[in-house]
Amino acid sequence: MAVTIAGGLTVTSVAVPASGVAAPPLRKFVYVTNADSGTVSVINRETNTVIVTIPVGGLPNDVAAAPDGRHGYVTNGGSNTVSLINSVRATIPVGDSPNGIAITPDGGRAYVTNGGSDTVSVVDTATKTVIATIPVGDLPKDVAITPDGGRAYVVNRRSGTVTVINIATNTVIATIDIDCASLPQKVAIAPDGSRAYVTNGGSNSVIVIDTETNAIIGTIPAGDNPSCVAITADGSRAYVGRILRAGTVTSGVVSVIDTATRVVTGTIPVGEGPGCVAIATDSGRAYVTNGGSDTVSVVDTATNAVIATIPVGDRPEGVSIGTLPGGVPAGTH
Repeated sequence: MAVTIAGGLTVTSVAVPASGVAAPPLRKFVYVTNADSGTVSVINRETNTVIVTIPVGGLPNDVAAAPDGRHGYVTNGGSNTVSLINSVRATIPVGDSPNGIAITPDGGRAYVTNGGSDTVSVVDTATKTVIATIPVGDLPKDVAITPDGGRAYVVNRRSGTVTVINIATNTVIATIDIDCASLPQKVAIAPDGSRAYVTNGGSNSVIVIDTETNAIIGTIPAGDNPSCVAITADGSRAYVGRILRAGTVTSGVVSVIDTATRVVTGTIPVGEGPGCVAIATDSGRAYVTNGGSDTVSVVDTATNAVIATIPVGDRPEGVSIGTLPGGVPAGTH
């Protein structure tokens, strides 16, 4: 049976209760990219179950939910495109091997890192076209945008730098040197916009950047192979996914960092090979993609316990939290 959920997405694989009454429209969800399946899993955050799987392009890497929750934007590293999913479907050509993506707070633009062409594509979300291409460092891997929508921070893995872009002009205003050997990976910005946190898999650390001066003001030992980072809504903690290797066995943990003291206060075992983490501000739950075990771990940040493990597609990578506005009837947008 086909069911339309909020956002206009028609689902053909949703279970309908025995009474024949459809489940309430989806309001709170998580997008997860499955790189080796070429799909996006949509998870209902209220039930922690996958309610639909959406085909996208080849090797989907990252995903970003629009601020209003109505659309998702997926980078397809194997097809050099961005897929627009949900009530509107579109495919947008970008640069070579796109991976990271971030949406401006007003939802008007998407910033896409192109790892194969060392650029950032700026997508106008209204026209679904690339309106600017910005040269950055070598192998741009990830991007995050400040809460005021003023700047984008781009992590360049191979050149060991962070490029800072002025969003109003789409020009590079600063380049922050970390270290090539540090192999910077992911970036997250504090909710107040004052700090950027960059994971470094080569130096087993998290770099802290003052976004007012664009200077490095701290280095936090995070443990082996930090891969991803997310900040709690109050800015007090950073959750850092780590890939642990022992011979042929790859496991994973999340390190919890106190951002005031800049020390690791605990670790949480998750699935194999954690790649991305996102925190839902309305519930305090962290969603961790486990690329080696094809699951998503749900962590309650109040207790730092895993409260659910959700099977998804092959090699999940990107993750993004979405919320649709209340009072919007299903299928009306």
